[in-house]
Amino acid sequence: MLMPVSDDNRDRRIIPIVNYLIILANIFVFVYFQELGNNIEFIYSFSTVPMEIITGKDIITDEQTYVDISTGNRYEIPGLQPTPIFVYLTILTSMFMHGGLAHIFGNMLYLWIFGDNIENRIGHFRYLIFYLLCGIVASLAHVFSCVLFDNSLLTPSLGASGAISGVLGGYLLLFPARRVRVIMFYSLLDVPAIFAIGMWFLFQVINGIGLLGGQDSGIAYGAHIGGFLAGFLLVTFFTIGRRY
Repeated sequence: MLMPVSDDNRDRRIIPIVNYLIILANIFVFVYFQELGNNIEFIYSFSTVPMEIITGKDIITDEQTYVDISTGNRYEIPGLQPTPIFVYLTILTSMFMHGGLAHIFGNMLYLWIFGDNIENRIGHFRYLIFYLLCGIVASLAHVFSCVLFDNSLLTPSLGASGAISGVLGGYLLLFPARRVRVIMFYSLLDVPAIFAIGMWFLFQVINGIGLLGGQDSGIAYGAHIGGFLAGFLLVTFFTIGRRY
């Protein structure tokens, strides 16, 4: 278990306004629109559904009943709701939605720690474009992985993880030796970013490979890997002309 808690920000010259606003936007959507994850209709209307992205058509499905074989308990699984916007825009709306408190806390923690450094290096506006672009690529990578493995084409996906993975990829390229404070083996340690982020990416790849064996954890590892690679490859382009 490795969890980052902070990093070295001594060279930061600007207030990372965009990073703060992105965090606030995620929290606002989760609290106000998602009602802390209880507004199922909103979630199933504005999440990204791979089949909708492939076909360009809004898909509505009926509610289903799932029976847990081990306990015999019955669960009602809501169907896909009408999407009141162009379905391709759900690639953006889903980037500001989360499945629960643990989901949003983990994502915002990573964004808080690593996003400010990228914004400091490339500037406010470029950081916004970089973040959104990584999120779009990550969502498309998730759709591609669903098609490739013929898996979860009608399962809604949501979360900022793909875009944040792009931030991590950019951070690894720009600041590989920067010290990151992490909780590991119940201890607080300072490790280089290449280790902290490298371990995180290795975990994504290993679990992503698990999809080949039919393991479906409900986590969009394809989005994480795609977003990370996008950030790693694109961040140098966003530093062009920047003085630091």
